[in-house]
Amino acid sequence: VQLQASGGGLVQPGGSLKLSCAASGTIFTLNTMAWYRQALGNQRELVASISYGGSTNYADSVKGRFTISRDNAKNTMYLQMNSLTPGDTGVYYCKARVRPTTTSYEDDYWGQGTLVTVSS
Repeated sequence: VQLQASGGGLVQPGGSLKLSCAASGTIFTLNTMAWYRQALGNQRELVASISYGGSTNYADSVKGRFTISRDNAKNTMYLQMNSLTPGDTGVYYCKARVRPTTTSYEDDYWGQGTLVTVSS
């Protein structure tokens, strides 16, 4: 199972970015997916998560500004980020709980991260 995160970049405060995370490989079930971020010198923190059925959860710091979504047919998750502030700067990682085959257990898989820099 591989997760490929993309969409990061440099954006000015108040701007927007949309991140994508595509899962590929041997996948029997793709359950909860999530975005985490890690700022320099800080621990990795949960930004938002979404269940297979579309139930969402957000960190208080991003509520009302970020929207998580997924396309189950494409095994892809998105994060629309609006009204970005310098405090949103960091490496954004995607995570997915996957059951690769009918005989395997669920496990968490991580993408490689994509850098988001909010600066003027």
